[in-house]
Amino acid sequence: MFKRTLIAASLTIAALSCAQAMAANVTGGGATLPAALYKGSANSILPANFSYLGTGSGTGKSAFLTNNSALFNTTGTVHFAGSDSILSASEISTYNGAFGASYGPLIQLPSVATSVAIPYKKTGQTALNLTSAQLCDVFSGTVTKWGPLLGTSDNTDIRVVYRNVSSGTTEILSRHLASICPTKFTVNSTFTNARLPAGSALPSNWVGVADTSAVASTVNAVDGSIGYVGPDGVNASSNAVVARVNGVQPTTANVTAALSTAPLPTAPANPAQWAPVVANPSTGYPISAYTNFIFGQCYKDANVAADVKAFLTQHYSVPGNTVATVAHGFSVVPTNWKNAVTANFVTNSTGNKLDINNASVCNTIGRP
Repeated sequence: MFKRTLIAASLTIAALSCAQAMAANVTGGGATLPAALYKGSANSILPANFSYLGTGSGTGKSAFLTNNSALFNTTGTVHFAGSDSILSASEISTYNGAFGASYGPLIQLPSVATSVAIPYKKTGQTALNLTSAQLCDVFSGTVTKWGPLLGTSDNTDIRVVYRNVSSGTTEILSRHLASICPTKFTVNSTFTNARLPAGSALPSNWVGVADTSAVASTVNAVDGSIGYVGPDGVNASSNAVVARVNGVQPTTANVTAALSTAPLPTAPANPAQWAPVVANPSTGYPISAYTNFIFGQCYKDANVAADVKAFLTQHYSVPGNTVATVAHGFSVVPTNWKNAVTANFVTNSTGNKLDINNASVCNTIGRP
């Protein structure tokens, strides 16, 4: 009896080990703004067999759109990306031309709602409140001293900390600023191209950093500094360290209010409609947006497809990943949007045939 039990147990362990060995490794990366929510924290939301390398949104999009896993320091297929930078019409068109027939459609979905907070360090200031127009002056370099900015005699230099890589956080900030001061900013994921004239020299005391995680600490290192960062990189609810903008603090409730007017897609097959934009909201925190997931609809590896669908099922359920999302300073996607994602990309209850590995669409094609 003991010997039979031992053999049975050994077979069970072997079967489990085999199943684990066969489990799909789902490779991704990109935006650093939500990186700690996605991977590496005790309450991160990506499954254990999903990898995620924070590279910045630009690199993340490029890795996915060209299936270049070397950009994520690995080999094999890139299965998904995270990006605060929205897929452009030309990126979607180029991808469809190069890979649409062999890989199938791409999918862009809002992951969580985010603010771009404005951390600052200025002696004597513990409740900084700036208008959008003042932010234009700061980040364009039109005003270089704190005194003229605030109407005082303070001669302290304004030291701007900016992202020096292609960053979706920069794109979100620039989208709001371009709606306020289009002669000073255009929408771009690279700060030096968003600030007009594009490519012009920056003040010598401004500091560029590559990672979201470096922004707040770099701001806090020198008096007179100001920057921009996602809510997971700073205490966004504290006006002592993060400025109000137009009198509004970047709390989760204010972000939700800002994005509440975004309409549901009317053409669900169009990835662009799943990345709603509210550049200058009439209510709530003014620099608010969604950070997005980019997936393929079709995967040749059925295990990868199953794992992607299982993650989408969890993330877009109610409450889904709400607790972790809020703990990291983000706001959840509204329930009507979650339901729409599930109906189109998980269950196909809409009949639109957009669901992961839909048999009639994917058949023998898919990301390798």
